[in-house]
Amino acid sequence: MAILILGIALFVGVHIFSTQREMRAGLIERYGLQAYKGAYALIALAGLLLIIWGFSRYRADGIIQIWEPPTWTRHVAMPLVWFAFVALASRRAPPSRIRGWLRHPTLVALKSWATAHLLANGDLGGMVLFGSLLGFAVYDRIAVKRRGDAGAPRVDAFTKGDAIAVGAGTALYALFLLLHPYLFGVAVLR
Repeated sequence: MAILILGIALFVGVHIFSTQREMRAGLIERYGLQAYKGAYALIALAGLLLIIWGFSRYRADGIIQIWEPPTWTRHVAMPLVWFAFVALASRRAPPSRIRGWLRHPTLVALKSWATAHLLANGDLGGMVLFGSLLGFAVYDRIAVKRRGDAGAPRVDAFTKGDAIAVGAGTALYALFLLLHPYLFGVAVLR
């Protein structure tokens, strides 16, 4: 569990640091934008790899079950994860009503995905991992709002970008449903 916690601390920590605009600007001024981006990417990647390794070791050593989620939580989690994929896909699609409605689709996707996994998993490692990521996403949304970043502009009508977001998000969701047991050792479709 220590490796998992270290990974979360690095990954979330570097993302939280980037919300501290004065300190961030100071580092960029001192070392340059490319050096800052390189260090940021390396720390985030190291954190992500430690999360993956730490979580797989935690699962291999035996899950510490805190509570047994009722069956209905899986039925709530499934559409939340689908919505997360659509939100994430809207981030890269052309301007769309979905992206404008969400304003910050990556943060919405992270919150939806983490909430779904908190509902469907009652083990300690899952609660630590998904709870940390949900907490970060809530924190970052507040930080974005405080610095006046309104996010994606509103769009009055549905666009091609909406169709792309729904189509690509749904396709990725279906792919992850099929690959989930092989990637993460948990069969979602039972």
